[in-house]
Amino acid sequence: MDKIDDNPKAHPTGNAVKDPDHWVTGDEPMTGAQASYLQTLSEEAGEEFDPDLNKADASKKIDALQEKTGRGE
Repeated sequence: MDKIDDNPKAHPTGNAVKDPDHWVTGDEPMTGAQASYLQTLSEEAGEEFDPDLNKADASKKIDALQEKTGRGE
């Protein structure tokens, strides 16, 4: 009988996409790269840029704005 390996490192691509709500560092301030990209997307979408978002919320906002602007395709 094969043992099921629950170690995520055994399947590195299996957990490559993780919900931002479950990020260990999600409550930290967004990164410089996130801020730069989010500002660009906000301008293109005609929405206000919020510089106070944390990493997780910035990621979610980026996803939403990519969909709105067509950049996520």
